[in-house]
Amino acid sequence: GIIPTDTTTITGSSIVISIRETPSTTLYRILYSLSPINERKVAEIIQDYFQLHITLEPLYQEWSLRDERLKRIAEVLPGVRIIRQDPIECLFSFICSSNNNIPRITKILSSFREMYGDFLLNLPARIIPDNKDETHQDAAIRTTTLPLYSFPTLAKLQQHATEEQLRSIGLGYRAKYMVETIKLLSKKGKEEGDGGTKYLHSLRSPQNNATFVQEELIQFSGIGRKVADCVALFSLDVTDAIPVDVHVREIALRDYVDVDDDESMLILGSSSLNDAGIVVEMKSLTPTIYKRVGDLFRTKFGKYAGWAHSLLFVAELPSFRPVLPVDIVNEMIEWKEKEMAKKAAKKESMTAANNAPKRKK
Repeated sequence: GIIPTDTTTITGSSIVISIRETPSTTLYRILYSLSPINERKVAEIIQDYFQLHITLEPLYQEWSLRDERLKRIAEVLPGVRIIRQDPIECLFSFICSSNNNIPRITKILSSFREMYGDFLLNLPARIIPDNKDETHQDAAIRTTTLPLYSFPTLAKLQQHATEEQLRSIGLGYRAKYMVETIKLLSKKGKEEGDGGTKYLHSLRSPQNNATFVQEELIQFSGIGRKVADCVALFSLDVTDAIPVDVHVREIALRDYVDVDDDESMLILGSSSLNDAGIVVEMKSLTPTIYKRVGDLFRTKFGKYAGWAHSLLFVAELPSFRPVLPVDIVNEMIEWKEKEMAKKAAKKESMTAANNAPKRKK
């Protein structure tokens, strides 16, 4: 695969900043700027993007008082913070990400930028051979350049984007969602005369709560409740937005609910009552259950529950397990094994039921 020579880049419409973290500080340099820019402005861009006005240490301390497990995770995963992305970029990026894997999402967004954005610069990069039998040290590493394009403006998408073009870069059924979202933004932007950009930015108002912003965003094609909460958290300043999926519900069930308590299991939708009043497993994540899971995190962690949730979610990723306490890792593995065993047993039971001799009427 191709990887940039620097660790992180912030790419805006008129500036590209490279950022590298060291054990003692964070370094940055301007790779591209459409016009002269001073250090103060660059600092403002970085502070805004990483939300550096929000101090993590007091939040970590507050959450740690409320949750012993999070406290232990926070001790080994310092510095997990939420970025503040441009709302237009965030919205369309998450539509692209629907039911997709990271390599494919990256490829699609790269093509999307190239098709509708403006060329900024060629970034030096290294080509790492994809041969898994070779280590990076043994493999022949070649240098190349990676063209960087700005994320397209809403105005440009309204003028040029078509479903056919979007399908040609791999968006598939999502192409229709993109076009319909562009049209709805245009409709909402007629009053402001800007095509919809001001409408999205207006959702950043502190008067808007997580429920209001979620309801506004799910009007758009391809935006369900989880994606809406992702957009709200990562671009619209909704610090208590909780993107909920089956994995987040599992975290809630594993760490914050008594699995032997039928009432608690009913509340979080892990089970439901059948016609006979018996507790049985429940499959779907309904809007009601979705809200209950989010409310559990909001009640426990407060105003910045979305940030706390993200710290817990990051801890679940395999790449971070080497730094976690051994007993927490073992707990994750044991839970997953139990869940897989349940699914296997259920599948076996269904297979047996389907293969059972049918009675003749």
